[in-house]
Amino acid sequence: MRIIINLVKQLLFWLIVFSVQRIIFLFYYLKLLKVDHIHIGEVLQSFYHALSLDISTACYILVIPFFIYLVQRFYTIKWLNVFHKIYTALALLLYLMISAGELGLYGEWKTKLSYKALAYFRHPDEVFNSATTTEIVLFFTLVTGQFILFYFLYKKYVFSTLPPQKRHQPLLTIGLSLLTAFLLFYGIRDGLKAIPITVSEPYFSRHNILNQTAVNSGYSLAFNIIDYLEIAKHNFFKTIPDAEAEKIVKSIHYTKKDTTINILRIKRPNIVLVLLESFSGDLIESLGGDPRIAPRFHHLEKDGLLFTNFYATGNRSQQAIGSLYAGLPALPVTTLSDHPEKYKAFPSLIQKLKKAGYYSSFYFAGQLEYGNIKSFLSATGFDRLVEGKDFDASLPRGSLGVPDGYMFPVFLKAIGKMPRPFFANAFTISSHSPYDQPGGRPLTWVKIENKFVNSAHYTDKCLGDFIEQAKQQTWWDSTLVIILADHSHMSYHNYPLWSFKYHHIPLLLTGGALDTAWRGKQYNRLCSNVDVPATILHQFGLSSDDFFWSKNAFNPYSPQFAFFELHYGFGWKRTYGEIVMNITNNYYYEKNVPKSKKNTLEKEGRAYVQYLLESFLKK
Repeated sequence: MRIIINLVKQLLFWLIVFSVQRIIFLFYYLKLLKVDHIHIGEVLQSFYHALSLDISTACYILVIPFFIYLVQRFYTIKWLNVFHKIYTALALLLYLMISAGELGLYGEWKTKLSYKALAYFRHPDEVFNSATTTEIVLFFTLVTGQFILFYFLYKKYVFSTLPPQKRHQPLLTIGLSLLTAFLLFYGIRDGLKAIPITVSEPYFSRHNILNQTAVNSGYSLAFNIIDYLEIAKHNFFKTIPDAEAEKIVKSIHYTKKDTTINILRIKRPNIVLVLLESFSGDLIESLGGDPRIAPRFHHLEKDGLLFTNFYATGNRSQQAIGSLYAGLPALPVTTLSDHPEKYKAFPSLIQKLKKAGYYSSFYFAGQLEYGNIKSFLSATGFDRLVEGKDFDASLPRGSLGVPDGYMFPVFLKAIGKMPRPFFANAFTISSHSPYDQPGGRPLTWVKIENKFVNSAHYTDKCLGDFIEQAKQQTWWDSTLVIILADHSHMSYHNYPLWSFKYHHIPLLLTGGALDTAWRGKQYNRLCSNVDVPATILHQFGLSSDDFFWSKNAFNPYSPQFAFFELHYGFGWKRTYGEIVMNITNNYYYEKNVPKSKKNTLEKEGRAYVQYLLESFLKK
């Protein structure tokens, strides 16, 4: 029991350290809080929302003390006590340096300390030359003063040793040790939920400064460094000279005429975007699927415009979110949402629409911290984010959240109360494992991926009901509805992950704002989900110049291509052929292209993935 008591004391010590750094940060930027008219009540909420990530960070730190205590229960090794104190002192000093460093960094970058910022210390003279004398003095004063104070308190009131356990109680010692290990694991993950904690967990406010305050600085930096080291270790995408890769990619994107085909009945309609979780193209009858799987979607096509040659650039939800709202293709190895320090370096579809007068909202009945999606969506500028914990507690819930059949009515009711024009987004959840949607599995004939296909069948019904009810609303006639999948999924067709057939996803445009001439039609132009931002903006007469990677699907002069990332390669498709390859061993998963075009197609794909990753890392 002494192990648990000692570790709890250390846990409380670290929570106090974290909270004090938070208080210092808030006082340092008190003027910004006043400028944004942030109420003291919301400021205090940042401490509450920070608690889970703070506990996780502290539990990581306490892993070493736990093993020290474990050894001390059986053996008396005096030097372990010295090591324990040195370890805590170094951890404390490092955390204080990180926190103090962020005081100056946030003023310039409006973000947490990151690997990118640390890279500047390769030339420390430039760092100190760019800092004022006041900032340098403040840094060393805060670090030194706090270290002396906190370490004194630690040694006097927190640190304690453990005597060896009596020999006749080994089972008790083992049992308590296992319990302690479990509690540390529980704290690190923030429980036993399916999705472990991420830096998105503390995000709660529309004020970025409060979200940044709530995120634990040490946790954020540690995982940011891990992510960058992973990229560096796998930086095998550079296969041609950088200048040549850049030239090729820019020539690929060249559009000789900036024009667009107008598909709207009104100039600036409301927008409702429904993002379908893992909804592969081969579930849709018109895209090669069995008509029994998604009959409601097929019925919607009669009043909409279906894209038949539309692909996902990645196979994760956070990749799709980055493509839809920042116009960035899916990245190999990492994702945009895992790099909060880069959010401001990329354009935001939400901000562009906001300047045009649009109110924006995002509804998801699960946990938005998955993949750091919440932190990214907050940074893009959504006026309102609603996730599972915000839904009425009386609603039925599955393992991941509120099923689609209960989410859509909440979303529909909320739309009616939104200021107009609005950009209302809903992300479904039921077609994600563990597929515990209501209604069982009526499609018994499906032999492969039966659970997934039946979950998609359920979502299809929920989507159909939602659209039918939406048609009765006053806002329907002036609204463009966009229905698409975030990415694909293995289905009963069993297409391999490395194929374009696997990455084929649906995109349907419907709603009262769609011009009648386009209803019931199909659109065969080759494009992908990264093209959504530019396409929307051009329909509204807005510039998409900031969205380099996104092209206007309704410009007859825009290039036609699709790309998807593989962890060790890429897929690249043109109207005349496609190629999918592993760069590490030059293995071709798929090579469906005329011989005369093979080298050109491969070089374009290599240049695209290389320039994409290189330009991202430089942001």
